[in-house]
Amino acid sequence: MTPRDPALYCPECAFGPDAALARRDFIRLVGTSAAAAAVAGTAAPAVRAADKPAKAAKPAEGMIRELFEGLSTDQKKQVVLPWDHGAKGGAIPTRLGMYNAPIAKLPLKDAYKKPQQELLERIFRAICSDDDGYKRMSRGGTFDDSKSFDSIGALIFGEPTGDKPYSLVFAGHHLTVRCDGNSEPGAAFGGPMYYGHTPNGYSDRNVFYYQTKEVVTLFDALEGKQRKAAVLKGTPGEQAKSVEFRKAGEPHPGLAVSEMTPDQRELVERVMRAVLSPYRKEDADEVMDIVKANGGMNAIHFAFYEDKEMTDRQPWHFWRLEGPGFVWNFRVLPHVHTYVHIRNKA
Repeated sequence: MTPRDPALYCPECAFGPDAALARRDFIRLVGTSAAAAAVAGTAAPAVRAADKPAKAAKPAEGMIRELFEGLSTDQKKQVVLPWDHGAKGGAIPTRLGMYNAPIAKLPLKDAYKKPQQELLERIFRAICSDDDGYKRMSRGGTFDDSKSFDSIGALIFGEPTGDKPYSLVFAGHHLTVRCDGNSEPGAAFGGPMYYGHTPNGYSDRNVFYYQTKEVVTLFDALEGKQRKAAVLKGTPGEQAKSVEFRKAGEPHPGLAVSEMTPDQRELVERVMRAVLSPYRKEDADEVMDIVKANGGMNAIHFAFYEDKEMTDRQPWHFWRLEGPGFVWNFRVLPHVHTYVHIRNKA
């Protein structure tokens, strides 16, 4: 076989958690929540007590305020940055970057006391849908090459007091996720998001395999002309380029949901439940509100990218959902990298 394009490999992973995605390259429906029901049109199953995030006695936003209030003056100098940090000259604010390691190479264990680390873990759990969501976002508790929760980073941008804007950004290997109390207007997840896992994306050892499995089921249901529209050659790219929104009137690649049959649209609903299942209901609901405001699910397109090494068992190396103000760019091979950007375009 011809070696895969080196551009599809990730040097930042080859060098482990100390190598961050450059800031210039930065860039919710949960399976067991009412948000899932909003798409599927069915009642959401009750969440068992055992499925609730451990010790999440209050919303994540309340715990962030508690964390901020307990920081010493010296700690604030380390872990609290201005809301517009890094935005000089029209650059992307640091809070909106996507990272593959702790920002400023500052892991939790070096910046926070043990009780604060425990509070941060409760915050992280609180932005997950349930224990399954936590398992996926934490990659089975390993945080991939970060190895442990206290080896990822968490910085606060802005000031979580009163009505001031703020964003708590967790960053580690194959992980950038936020909680901002809706401080970033019209943006799902507080801004562009990044997740991944080291195993092959077609392997059941990958914690996000279930997402690709649902997409495979949808693809298998497509017919001749639909597949021809959906399957593309090459790659949609990664990092910044992969999540840029297209200009008004510019076509989106792939097959539109509006061109699918009712049965196929039910499979689309399953895909949406799958990709949003790790996240709390508030975030999933916000995603679906933004999708609706931007033209609804019918405006979303599915695209599948193949290259020379594709096989029947591994039919594409990327799959992608894209529409107005919506990008979910999932790299399957050689391992999972996913870039997400969802914003109200209205």
